[in-house]
Amino acid sequence: MALADSLATLDSLDVAVLTDDVSDNYVSKTPFAVSEFANVVRGGARVISGEALLCANLGFGLRLVSSAGGARHTLLFDTGPEGPIFLRNCANLGIGLGDVEAIAVTHGHWDHMAALPATIDRIIEHGGRVTVHVNPGMFNERAIRLGSGDIVPVANVPLPSELDRRGASVVNSAQERLLLDGHFYYSGEIPRVTSFEKGRTDHFCRTSPGARWEPDPFLLDERMLVTKVRDLGLIVFSTCSHAGIVNVCTHVRALFPDTPIHTVMGGLHLGGVMERNIPDSVEALRAFDIRHIITGHCTGWRALHALANAFGDAVSQSAVGTTYTFSAERAA
Repeated sequence: MALADSLATLDSLDVAVLTDDVSDNYVSKTPFAVSEFANVVRGGARVISGEALLCANLGFGLRLVSSAGGARHTLLFDTGPEGPIFLRNCANLGIGLGDVEAIAVTHGHWDHMAALPATIDRIIEHGGRVTVHVNPGMFNERAIRLGSGDIVPVANVPLPSELDRRGASVVNSAQERLLLDGHFYYSGEIPRVTSFEKGRTDHFCRTSPGARWEPDPFLLDERMLVTKVRDLGLIVFSTCSHAGIVNVCTHVRALFPDTPIHTVMGGLHLGGVMERNIPDSVEALRAFDIRHIITGHCTGWRALHALANAFGDAVSQSAVGTTYTFSAERAA
């Protein structure tokens, strides 16, 4: 039996956006979303103010709370680029981190991993125990080529040894796996099968400080997360979609051929050098009949507009501080 066949069916899934590029309380939302203003008041704010709100910054990070048959689990899907801001955002939402059981990391970029050390420290301080899921491809040094042609290194991500030293249990494997009683499917390498999703031409990596920078368009270390909610279908989380969001959805359909995709949420990486893929991506997504596409982080405004023009109210913009509840009672 394939591992994906053992994915549990959840009664509900609660999602909190702890890191995202956008802060916007007034952006149109799905009926099953709650905006930042309401959430910080729930978190203890008595007055709406700058200090009470969350900070947007480059990156993506979610808290997922699953419920199935009386069992409840809490997982972080990425964190973000800076520890103090991530912890402030959690505090302003009234979210403690002591109940976080696992952190699933999507890929080895600083804007998704740099807040990990501070996050692990806070979990341990509050008496928690946490397992961090990564894969060996995440730990090469990386760089980007600017418009000027200069290749500029980006910050290195924390190594498994550092995460272990801080008290986390680290699972560093390239293989797919089920997390937390099968509530979450964390993928292996995502196959690149489309004719147009050819990766980032501005991305480079090297295996050691003295090595030459080499093109690394595909970022094969990227992973996705999938949950299944009763009466709704699959909720697919892809925080950067370096594999290409059509490749992501194609892989999901191959893994779960009999279950519809209810929601795709995350960064679709169709901004900047990837804008060339917008028309093909929009057209190819039609085949999946996705009920909700919640875009964030690196999607880009041109892609958001194109998706909204094609799919109407099925498309909405993520924003930091927003929460979503997926259940048969709350979502259509």
